[in-house]
Amino acid sequence: MIRKAIIPAAGLGTRFLPVTKASPKEMLPIVDKPLIQYSVEECERCGIREFIIITGKNKRAIEDHFDQFPELDEVLKQKGLDKVIEEIHRHDDSYFAFIRQSKPLGLGHAILCAKAFVKDEPFAVLLGDDIIDPEETLLKEMIEIYMKFRAPVIALKEVPDEDIPKYGVIAGKAVQYVGSDNIERPLYKISGLVEKPKYEDAPSNLAVIGRYILTADIFGALEKIKPGRGGEYQLTDALNLLLSNRVVYGYQFKGSHYDAGDKFGFLRATIELSLKRPEFAEGLKKYIKLLAAGL
Repeated sequence: MIRKAIIPAAGLGTRFLPVTKASPKEMLPIVDKPLIQYSVEECERCGIREFIIITGKNKRAIEDHFDQFPELDEVLKQKGLDKVIEEIHRHDDSYFAFIRQSKPLGLGHAILCAKAFVKDEPFAVLLGDDIIDPEETLLKEMIEIYMKFRAPVIALKEVPDEDIPKYGVIAGKAVQYVGSDNIERPLYKISGLVEKPKYEDAPSNLAVIGRYILTADIFGALEKIKPGRGGEYQLTDALNLLLSNRVVYGYQFKGSHYDAGDKFGFLRATIELSLKRPEFAEGLKKYIKLLAAGL
């Protein structure tokens, strides 16, 4: 099974300045949970309990968030806030390792930083910017595909033409795949990947979103690639190199996905996930109706 997950969290968060000058972007809250916690909980729902978080300068708050805080426990206990205590201890059965990426050298380099901890196991990679609705089962379905084919699996999403230059895009051929629920799933055998192509150069409109199941041989590919755009080591380049030796699959996701690394995407995630919370739903719906009516 997949037991370990890498969550890269060393980026500078430039799209959210000035708030990210001293605060990690990964700790920006959606309602009452920081972005990174959504990724951790997504893994925990799939039985993944070992996390390798790649951090950088000014990221200490992430470590503190997943650490114990006995003084806070005592204050909450005195106030009778047992449910809050239970909530902040929900990750006590998980294990966290933190590795500092000394320079922002890209996603490929961030994953390579975790080589010594992953060793020869398959593992998940989740980008905290990409929030998957907690009601969705994307990661579980990707793990199921990995268990069937024993090959890397990348999450894909169909994007509008104007958004293609924002993503890595795949070339590939659809293959027949039926899940354990006897429902046919949109699976592709990938033949190539292009990082942020122009619309006219894109091989498809199937974009890579921030969920991967990777095998340990990706580390050998990451060690061979050269820096790409901006001096960064691109995971896309390593996957292209890997394609010469093994099959890589792309799984098309059609559920709710939010690009919370974008300001509008972050606002959209905040609103839509708030509407799924019973304690906020009715009041928020009424407020949105008032706004729409111009009142």
